[in-house]
Amino acid sequence: MKPLILALALLVAALPAGATERSRGQTLYVPIYSHLPHGNLSSSGTPDRVLLSALVSVRNTDPIRPLRLRFARYYDTDGRLLRDHQPAPRLIAPMATVEFFVEVRDTAGGSGSNFLICWEADQPVSPPLVESVNVSVRGSQSIAFTSRAVPVPE
Repeated sequence: MKPLILALALLVAALPAGATERSRGQTLYVPIYSHLPHGNLSSSGTPDRVLLSALVSVRNTDPIRPLRLRFARYYDTDGRLLRDHQPAPRLIAPMATVEFFVEVRDTAGGSGSNFLICWEADQPVSPPLVESVNVSVRGSQSIAFTSRAVPVPE
């Protein structure tokens, strides 16, 4: 029992300030990047780009109660809906994770692409931890970074 208590304490400590307040649901904005501009501008005035894949992870941090993922919508830089990755509600068991993947060859989103993630629960639960992991691996060079979701005001 002590290892479980220690694991839960570490999880709560890793959550952003205010995230330990129980909730019955919210909508979250998650930035992702299908590419990043870098280097110098070309003669046409555009920078080089490094292409990235993105993994969006929705982690139920509640050790007792499930939550329902209502939708996971993927938008491009201009705010156009590209795909609904979760067209029907899906239950996420306690301590379970649901993931959505955007391939490196999918450049439609652009550098300002994002997901809207909406979840709900029948009773107040510990809010999920929602992050994106953006990755590029080319030969011996790699880039990887995370972006954490932020709540969208109702």
